Amino acid sequence: MDYLPIFCQLQHKACLLVGGGEVAERKARLLLDAGARLTVNARQFNNQFRVWAEFGRLTLVEGEFYADLLAEKWLVIAATNSVEVNALVYQSANQQRVFCNVVDDPKRASFIMPSIIDRSPIMVAVSSGGKAPVLARLLREKLEAMLPQHLGQLANLAGSLRKRVKQRFANISTRRRFWEKLFVHHRLAQSLANNDTEFVKRHVKQLFGERQEAQGEVVLVGAGPGDAGLLTLKGLQQIQQADVVVYDRLVSDEIMALVRRDAERIFVGKRAGYHCVPQEQINQILLDHAQRGLRVVRLKGGDPFIFGRGGEELETLAEAGIPFSVVPGITAASGCSAYSGIPLTHRDHAQSVRLVTGHAKTDGELDWAQLVTEHQTLVFYMGLNQAPVIQQQLLAHGVEASMPIALIENGTSTRQRVIEGELAQLGALAAQATSPTLIIVGSVVSLRSKLNWFTCRDSPSDLSKMA
Repeated sequence: MDYLPIFCQLQHKACLLVGGGEVAERKARLLLDAGARLTVNARQFNNQFRVWAEFGRLTLVEGEFYADLLAEKWLVIAATNSVEVNALVYQSANQQRVFCNVVDDPKRASFIMPSIIDRSPIMVAVSSGGKAPVLARLLREKLEAMLPQHLGQLANLAGSLRKRVKQRFANISTRRRFWEKLFVHHRLAQSLANNDTEFVKRHVKQLFGERQEAQGEVVLVGAGPGDAGLLTLKGLQQIQQADVVVYDRLVSDEIMALVRRDAERIFVGKRAGYHCVPQEQINQILLDHAQRGLRVVRLKGGDPFIFGRGGEELETLAEAGIPFSVVPGITAASGCSAYSGIPLTHRDHAQSVRLVTGHAKTDGELDWAQLVTEHQTLVFYMGLNQAPVIQQQLLAHGVEASMPIALIENGTSTRQRVIEGELAQLGALAAQATSPTLIIVGSVVSLRSKLNWFTCRDSPSDLSKMA
């Protein structure tokens, strides 16, 4: 993070603007709108500055800049056409510990002026840290089109109700439910814009009359294989509304950064051969928090119903009468194969695909004879430790030693690595990989040389070394 985003309260606070041209005029408008007590210093001023001064909205100091102008100022903006003057302002401000912005010079800026979407009191700021101001402006324009003009009125209503809500509802969870119902109503914002006070009063009265206490619930959310962009919209909505998020090792840091900031986070990470929290205890954690009336999100890598033990966790909730729902996620087979340029099915290579777990709940054998079928792709989840056995069994059941294989490590992330080879090399190649790694076996792997589109680290096998 190059800059910490903050919103400054400048009402009646002394600020300094150095410059009297068009650029300075734009900055002056922003400072005046924010209620700053503004002093403007320049050798010459545009007419607008003199008009503002005549009406007492700001003070003009004509002449060269001098450091004493910074006395008791909260912040300063340098917007002259002189590099030397701007540099002097910045240096003087630093010496006096006054926040300073130099227009179009991010290296000389202790604060920056972002692009602003104003729905007062709702304010949205977009910044590129001075690196791409045109991009920031384009993003602002998109947000302008998305955000209704009357959002500010909705925020003002919420502000007028805060004290009543705090008195009426005892805890944070019930208050949050009140606010969610208020903000998502399909007619309320428009009624405010239309000055329909009777409807607004009626709806607010109804909300205060409802009991916000509710039985807890659990939402099972698939986080996808790693890339935060693959999280579904519904999954994003759920993690931003959760009271508690229970997550495991396969949920990326980028996705966890999207979780509502004040939600409780409980890590129950698991990796092959080691469970930091046993499955039975995870089930109990979900149950305990839901029984306290909380909204719990169980966030799992990939899809929770594909080798994610989601069914086991929901069985516990169902037996206890806890409401639950499921938000599917992109499973590792789909995400990792797509980001590796390997189609799981193809008319010339495979007409079916089998998803296979590398280890089952018990030590029972897989039906290898059923797995070995022509024109079929095999995808092994959690198969690194069992790779030598997978190689041995597939060869024993008639799969050619030269069958293409791929091991996809940290699939869809910026750390993705793909190791290609042949079935006869699987055990040896698996020793080079780290979990989480997906194993794909099938002739579709040969298409990767044509279809790979995602930049990642490749580790092609060296047949001579394996011989």
